[in-house]
Amino acid sequence: MTFNSDTHSRSPVRLLAPLACSLVTLLVASTGRANPKPLPFTYPYETLPEGETEVEQYVDATPLRTVQDTGALGWEPRYALTTELEYGLTDRLELGLYLAFQQDAGGPLALDGTKQRLRLRLGDSGAWPVDVALYLEVAELHDELEIEEKLIVQRRFGKARVMTNLWVEQSLEQYAGELAWTLNPTAGLTYQITPALHVGAEYWAHAKVGEREGDDFNDDWHHFVGPAVSLQLGRLWWTTAAYYRVDEPSRPVALGDAYGHAWVRTIVGLAL
Repeated sequence: MTFNSDTHSRSPVRLLAPLACSLVTLLVASTGRANPKPLPFTYPYETLPEGETEVEQYVDATPLRTVQDTGALGWEPRYALTTELEYGLTDRLELGLYLAFQQDAGGPLALDGTKQRLRLRLGDSGAWPVDVALYLEVAELHDELEIEEKLIVQRRFGKARVMTNLWVEQSLEQYAGELAWTLNPTAGLTYQITPALHVGAEYWAHAKVGEREGDDFNDDWHHFVGPAVSLQLGRLWWTTAAYYRVDEPSRPVALGDAYGHAWVRTIVGLAL
């Protein structure tokens, strides 16, 4: 039996090169179809056009204290994974469907629940002093029913963009009792270095309010700030940021804390 030496002498890299080039061409070809989020926590004003679909994968991680098998204290990251499918119902109204997964530090990853949300743009971009959008979400999680609202405000200054989300949640823990209120304000700015590269900085906070305020470290106000970078390659985009917790920076992370000194969020999006 004889073999074609030209074919079988090719390296794997040479064989995969045409496939890689085709994939890059496909992803970059339809520029503008995707709707990237240049900041991981702050939703922008823009929505998907009518009939367009996008899938996004969120990954959150924060290092926390755990008890190791030996009984000694150690460090393990706590992860949260969220998969979102977005669809443009109209040019102004966008639907989002989520699957949310949570993992306690050092524990198994498990399904946390489902979410559904709508995002509505008000007015045309630039018609008002600031661009405004409304956001409403309902989440059926394993331990609570949650309703979430956001007022999204954005203003462009040439290649720079300033945005904020005035974000509040009401949750019915264990699907019974009274509503618990949570505030999650965010704000940030981004700057377009090139059409494919955006850099910025972002702030976000979290706190329970009302009767539970101050009763537990995890319910107190926590403030995070950090740099963000976003790569936007046509149909594919990637945004990531690393945050430092600026409240009580000298306090050691204790067992049971849900908020460490650092937090990382990454999102990968693909227009379908």
